[in-house]
Order: sequence, then C-alpha cells, then structure tokens
Amino acid sequence: MSKQSILTAIRRGLKRGPLPSDQTTMLRGRLAQHPRHLIPARSRLPHAEQVELFVRNVEKEFGSVTRVPDMDSVPGAVADYLAAQNLPGRMVMAPHAELQAIPWSARPLLEIREGRAEGTDAVSVQHAFAGIAETGTLMLPSAPDRPVTLNLLADTEVVVLRASAVLGAYEEGWDRLRTEIGAMPRNVMFITGPSRSADIEQTLELGAHGPRRLHVVLVEDSPR
Repeated sequence: MSKQSILTAIRRGLKRGPLPSDQTTMLRGRLAQHPRHLIPARSRLPHAEQVELFVRNVEKEFGSVTRVPDMDSVPGAVADYLAAQNLPGRMVMAPHAELQAIPWSARPLLEIREGRAEGTDAVSVQHAFAGIAETGTLMLPSAPDRPVTLNLLADTEVVVLRASAVLGAYEEGWDRLRTEIGAMPRNVMFITGPSRSADIEQTLELGAHGPRRLHVVLVEDSPR
C-alpha cells in the first residue's frame, strides 16, 4: 500500500477531505521553520564542560564511559571493557565507515561481524551520531550503516562517540541531523542508559526491553 493510499484511507475514516489552503500554508511554514522548544540552562556551557556533563549523566543513568585519545585506541578500550565484564570477544558491529577504519586487528582476540544484530548476539558495537549533554543521551538515527537492531537485541551495547559530536541540548541534535542528513530518517532512537523498568513491584530491572549494559567509548577529538 502506497503512502498516498494510506493517507487517503485515514482521511476517509475521519470524513475529511484535503486541508484548506490556509491550514496547508501554516503547516508548511512550521515544517520549514523548525520552531525550537525551551533549552535547559544546564546545557549552556563551554564545549569541554558539556562533554563532562554528558559523561556524568551517562554514569548517573547506569551507563559507563571510557575516554580514549583517538580512534586507534578504541579496540583496546573495547577489549578491556569486555574482559572486565567477563564477556566474550565476539561482536556484531555497525558497517559504518568510521568504525570500519578502526584498526581492530590490533586486538586479534576480538571477533567482529558487520551488519544487523541477531537474537544470539551478546555484544553490539554502534556508531553514535551525537551525544546530548543535558541528559547523557545518545542520538542514533537509523541508516544502513547504523542498524537499529544493534540498539535492541544484544545484551551489551558498546557505542563509539566522538567528543566533537557531544551537543548541549536535544534541539541542537535535531539541527545537526537536518543539516548533515537532510531528509528525516525512518527512525531516530534516543538512548539514555541501559534498558530498565520498574513496572513490577517498583523493583528496578536492567535489560527489560533491550541491552542491560550500555558502554560509551568517548574519543577525545576536540580540545578540552
């Protein structure tokens, strides 16, 4: 079923025809201008302090962070984290150009498969589009080189994020997405810490709907 036929069926169900011209003009203007919401004062900091705020908020939300000086240091950081958690060195990795350029062969005990995650994958490695300092949140737009399944199926998710991609507020993340990607992707996931729920007797359970561990490898590619 095409997009147009779906919209036509919705209009028919609502007993409504096309929008009047004034409402159409108003909606197009709103889409073009992208009106901004309130931006919390806590995110209005110099960039180095935004990075520090991002790290604190990730850790506050039960995630963990390792800071490395460059991309070449990522394999060692990932291997050390997996060893500390007593996890296997087998990983499924996003087929993103920046991840592919990392010298993974420096750690030959790491076994890497590129592509989508399967239900049997214990560890995934994802590439972050941006980090939002105000809440310690990762912004992950879906794309062929950022499969959504990497954010959902593995028990442990490792995310590689450049410090230069840490932004103060959500609105800045949307601004960057519109500038760098243009068309809105099919899906944009915002991840704040590992999956968790307290629905049952208000007891916190990690890994309720996704990874029970979230680890960020933060690459220091911007001046502090």
